Amino acid sequence: MKSIMRKSMLYKTGVEYGDYTMNHVLGCAHGCKYPCYAFMLKKRFGQIKSYEDWLEPRIVSNTLELLRREIPRLKNKINSVQLCFTTDPFMYGYDEIIEMSFASIKLLNEFGIKCTVLTKGILPEQLAGLSPKNEYGITLVSIDETFRRQIEPGSAPYGERIAALKLLHDRNCKTWVSIEPYPTPNIIQQDIFEILHAIEFVDRIVFGRTNYSRNVSSYQHHKDFYNECAMMIRDFCKEHGIDCYIKRGTLNL
Repeated sequence: MKSIMRKSMLYKTGVEYGDYTMNHVLGCAHGCKYPCYAFMLKKRFGQIKSYEDWLEPRIVSNTLELLRREIPRLKNKINSVQLCFTTDPFMYGYDEIIEMSFASIKLLNEFGIKCTVLTKGILPEQLAGLSPKNEYGITLVSIDETFRRQIEPGSAPYGERIAALKLLHDRNCKTWVSIEPYPTPNIIQQDIFEILHAIEFVDRIVFGRTNYSRNVSSYQHHKDFYNECAMMIRDFCKEHGIDCYIKRGTLNL
């Protein structure tokens, strides 16, 4: 696959539940059409020319070299490192990215740094052999495969994502799910409880609305819809002993 070089890797993120992050790939073959904020951001700043360009990921070939240089300088400031906010660390079908992500997590763990992972790919079982402080998560906004093929065309099937996450849970890893960006009923008719029951084994659920979408803003009752969903998720999490986080801007009280 194509590769690029960078001058730095670790940086402090402005995302509300993040600390430090790293993005060791430019682009994402999953091709999400929510729309994808990462794609819009990279295109805006001229790093990506088009959607087709975005679908051809470039791995940062000097990732481990940068981490070895930056970790000693930053380790006392870092609480955790998230992989990733503008790409996917376990991109479906890309072994080079998967191997680089695993090596990066292992290296960060060797310095006592916790990693938080979020993917629409398949979490490798080998992650269970790394630090027990790590947290492994998947994005899951539906369990309808027809919808996935339309909106996340290059990503891993929902069932495979859940199965890999459950395997890590059964190996005593901390697991979580991001139900974001959750679609409104004019985009897909579905029962959120079907998603919740499929992931009731996890330690944490994060819920967030869909942003930057005309389909959502044109749905007359989107504010009430997200309020109701958030309340249902909170109640479900309380009942099942799951930590719950509702992202800012999702509730309209």
